[in-house]
Amino acid sequence: MKYNHSVILKNGIECCLRNGTECDGEAVLDNFNLTHGETDYLLTYPDENSFDAVQEGRFLKEKSESENEIEIVAIVDNAVVGTAGIKAIGSKYKLRHRAEFGISVARESWGLGLGQALTAACIECARAAGYIQLELNVVADNERALSIYKKAGFIEYGRNPKGFHSRTAGFQEVIYMRLEL
Repeated sequence: MKYNHSVILKNGIECCLRNGTECDGEAVLDNFNLTHGETDYLLTYPDENSFDAVQEGRFLKEKSESENEIEIVAIVDNAVVGTAGIKAIGSKYKLRHRAEFGISVARESWGLGLGQALTAACIECARAAGYIQLELNVVADNERALSIYKKAGFIEYGRNPKGFHSRTAGFQEVIYMRLEL
């Protein structure tokens, strides 16, 4: 799946949102390790990443060649400052209409509208891929992300009070959200 669009962030700087490619492997891996170390709201910790730069590049290549999945990179001044993507929940007939959404943004780019732009890009890609429903999980305390998702039209459909077990915060409640496309 291909995507390429530029947005102007709240600080007036241009950001390119495009599908990641094999050449982006090292930069995306570095961004993953950075973002997953900056917040306790993401699914994994940097030390749990099993990919190296070559494997990350292969993953991005597979996504760029996929007809229904994508990994979008946000580029500012030739640096990856965030990523977001959609992934099929399953290929069986009863699941084909559903995709999962994930996002991470470097702390230095928080509050600039990048999360909103990446969310909108993934919604656009999910529609183009023919999905009927886009789903995500979010830590209940992550008010900034919840605000973005609600503005985009996602609705809550359940909660898991012990959805995540944080190394520092103990159990974290996870909210399940979905968007009908």
